[in-house]
This record gives sequence, C-alpha cells and structure tokens, in this order.
Amino acid sequence: MTRPFKVLGIQQIAIGGLDKGALTGLWSGLFGIEKVGDYVSESENVDEDILRLGSGPHAVEIDLMQPLDPERSPKVHVPTLNHVGLWIDDLPAAVEWLTEQGMRFTPGGIRKGASGYDVCFLHPKGNEETPRSGEGVLIELVQAPPEVVAELS
Repeated sequence: MTRPFKVLGIQQIAIGGLDKGALTGLWSGLFGIEKVGDYVSESENVDEDILRLGSGPHAVEIDLMQPLDPERSPKVHVPTLNHVGLWIDDLPAAVEWLTEQGMRFTPGGIRKGASGYDVCFLHPKGNEETPRSGEGVLIELVQAPPEVVAELS
C-alpha cells in the first residue's frame, strides 16, 4: 500500500474538564505554558484556552476545553484526554485514502479548526459500514501549513 500523505508530528493535545480554570491553573500557572488564544463555539459546545509549548514548526498546541453546557453533545470533557491532533502534509489525500481503507470519520468533513487550519476527525469507534477507527481515541488530522511541511518533511 502506498500512502499518499505523511504524518509529520503531533500538532496538539486537547484536554477537557468541567472547570477550564483548574486546567489553566495547572498548565499555565504551575507548568508555565504560554496561553496564546481563546476559542468559543456554540456548535462544538466548547470554551477553550489555547496554549503553545515550544516554538516554530515543532511547537505543540495544548487545548484546555470546558463544555458550554455539560449536558449537551459533544461532551468535550469526556474523556478528559479528548483528542490528539496530528500534522498531515496533504489532508485531502489523507482523507480520500483513509476513506478507501474503510476509516470512519466524525461528521463535518474537512473544515476550519480553532487555530485556523483545515481539520477533520477520525472517529474513535468503527461501525459495520466503516470498520476502521481511531481504536478508542478521537484523532484530529490537521493540514500542516507550508512552513511546517518544509521543516518536518
């Protein structure tokens, strides 16, 4: 099998909880990781702090997420380690190829993510129609910008 894309590295980890303040207190306050942004989305039921660990193309984003409504889906706080994001050099090619391999994606297709990059998600569980999955983990595929592709390829 010839894979038409490369996974270049970890783009982000996303951690959820009912109290984003406690998460921020740990990651920014005690660990000293810089907060670089905020993101709020009613449709994604999320209020998040965006932190950055490192610099340049090797930087890893840490998203600290709190649900706007804990009773509504998606439940960004369940599980607490919500998802892992991977830099992908050619996201459309990856989605096409993975679909051909029977990969199950979450609804929504490729779209702009909180940091402005095109993203899509591998579903944590397969089903009869699309048996391949993230094997219990929600995985975000993130289109790497040209400078990251150049540095990490």
